[in-house]
Amino acid sequence: MSRVAKKPIEIVDGVTVNVAGSSIEVKGKVGEINFDLPETIALEISGNIISVKYDEDNQQSVALAGTTRAIVNNMIVGVSQGFEKKLELKGVGYRAKASGKLLELTLGFSHPVKYQLPEEVQVETPS
Repeated sequence: MSRVAKKPIEIVDGVTVNVAGSSIEVKGKVGEINFDLPETIALEISGNIISVKYDEDNQQSVALAGTTRAIVNNMIVGVSQGFEKKLELKGVGYRAKASGKLLELTLGFSHPVKYQLPEEVQVETPS
C-alpha cells in the first residue's frame, strides 16, 4: 500500500489539467508539461483535486502509483511557480557575478569560471 499515492493533489488557481486516455497535460502561467501515465495507473479529477487510482494487488502498480503522484504534483508546482534554486557562497574570496547570460564564478581556482546560461534560465546576484 502506497502512502504517497493516497495523498490527493490540489490543482492551484491558474493551472489547467487535462487527462486524455493515458496522457496528462498541465498548463500554467510559467509553461506547459505533458506526461504519459503508466498503463496500470489512472487519474481521477473531482473539482480541484486529483486522485491516483491503481491496483493494490499488483506490486508494480503500487510502486508506480507513488512515483506518478509525485511527478504530477511536481508538474503542477512547476507550471505555477517554476523552479528556483538558491546558492549561497560562504568564505573569503568566493564571488559570483552575473552579466546578461554569462555567470562568472570565482571559487578558488587559478582562474574565474565562466558559465554561459541557457535562454530559459535567469540568474540574480543580489550581494
